Amino acid sequence: MAFRVSTPADVEAIVDVLTTAFFDDPLWGPAFPDRAERPRQAAALWRLLVRSAQRYDWVWVTDGVEAAAVWIPPGGVELTGAEADDLERYLTDAGGPAVATEILAIFATFESAHPAAPHYYLSLLGTHAAHRGRGHGAALLKHCLAVVDEQRMPVHLESCNPANDPLYRRVGFEPSGRFVAPSGHVVTTMWRPAAGI
Repeated sequence: MAFRVSTPADVEAIVDVLTTAFFDDPLWGPAFPDRAERPRQAAALWRLLVRSAQRYDWVWVTDGVEAAAVWIPPGGVELTGAEADDLERYLTDAGGPAVATEILAIFATFESAHPAAPHYYLSLLGTHAAHRGRGHGAALLKHCLAVVDEQRMPVHLESCNPANDPLYRRVGFEPSGRFVAPSGHVVTTMWRPAAGI
């Protein structure tokens, strides 16, 4: 299996991966309550996050874009200042005021859970529904972590779906905390120490 840093030409394929991967996610699914509109509304959010994160050259994909991982490097932020300033309008245009309010509240809760110490942040990891169960996501994650390990940096993530926790534990993550999202869903924060420490 081959892996590479994504390019702007991959954006729509990555958005498709994330839209299918998170469609029934216990946190992100209900954030878009109209299931008929969910693919379009969620895709708008993923598109914004992917395009913004690509400025760091840390959005990784399997070679055929069966899986994607969106990373924010140490000192980075998910959105530029201009994107953050425009986020409420953007989300309202994409999903309406109720969806915008829910997503903004989720983002604020996630932001408050980020550790102060420098770290890589695994923002999103997903496998396209058509390729699920074949190890693409796990292999991509292991590859990315090997690159991070060369830099001797720790990693933080938020696990919204307990079904994914065993995978994260297998590659060195441990639960570091929990918080309750505005919807009432419990999210587990996880931390992977820097290699060699």
